[in-house]
Amino acid sequence: MDILLFLAKRFIAGETFEQAKVVVKGLNDAGFLVTLDMLGESVTSKGQAERARDSYIQLLGDIYKLALNSTISLKLTQMGLDIDDAYCCENIMKIAEAAVNYKNFVRLDMEGSGYTQRTIDIFKKIHEVYPENIGMAIQSYLYRSKKDTAHAMENRHRIRLCKGAYKEPPDIAYPDKMDVNKSFEDIMKELLLKGNYPAIATHDERLINIAKTFARENNISPDGFEFQMLYGIRRNLQKKLLSEGYRIRIYVPYGRYWLPYTTRRVRERKENLFFVLKNIFRR
Repeated sequence: MDILLFLAKRFIAGETFEQAKVVVKGLNDAGFLVTLDMLGESVTSKGQAERARDSYIQLLGDIYKLALNSTISLKLTQMGLDIDDAYCCENIMKIAEAAVNYKNFVRLDMEGSGYTQRTIDIFKKIHEVYPENIGMAIQSYLYRSKKDTAHAMENRHRIRLCKGAYKEPPDIAYPDKMDVNKSFEDIMKELLLKGNYPAIATHDERLINIAKTFARENNISPDGFEFQMLYGIRRNLQKKLLSEGYRIRIYVPYGRYWLPYTTRRVRERKENLFFVLKNIFRR
């Protein structure tokens, strides 16, 4: 419990929006973009899902009123995906409508591989109605992701590329870290060349340097993409990239459910704990 509390205090911006908004304002003042994640997932009742939906709509209003430079990120299981796909889609559609009204943007996080296709299907339905206000994540460790990326680029979908943090079987995802990194590099280059303002979400400095070099060699403006990193991880690297003129968006989670969130991340993959501990002390 003590180590989980230590980790949570480092990379979770408090239990309430009142606490999180102070963090967001500080990041904005320093020049960073933000995406806010109101912690919660795997809800089992419509009441829970609707409270989460309404809280996100309220969050969009608060961001607008306070003139914060922050989008939102959410998980579909928090919106009722384990209850019913159509019901989940309806909830997210309402959030996307609010994002349009408040001139904001919603990113759908990707969860375990059992949810991948269902997440993509719901994303497509939302994108048909609100194409400028919705994006999703693609995980490079899944074998299917290159094909998913090609389809996304054809349809001008806004993609966040990440490696993936869930434990997956070897018939679904690359078990070897080198293969995950190679997949990330290949997809990243395609997104930089043909994507619609891609988000490169990694703390891997080697991959970041590859992205910078590739963009420079192909005359891709730093305004044409952004890097994304977790709040509290590799802060010196975040500042360095910002000073070099790159757009950096910080993923800022907050909320009362920090304990199950942190515990689940550690249980899913022991590498998550090692990664966080290693990078905390690297600043």
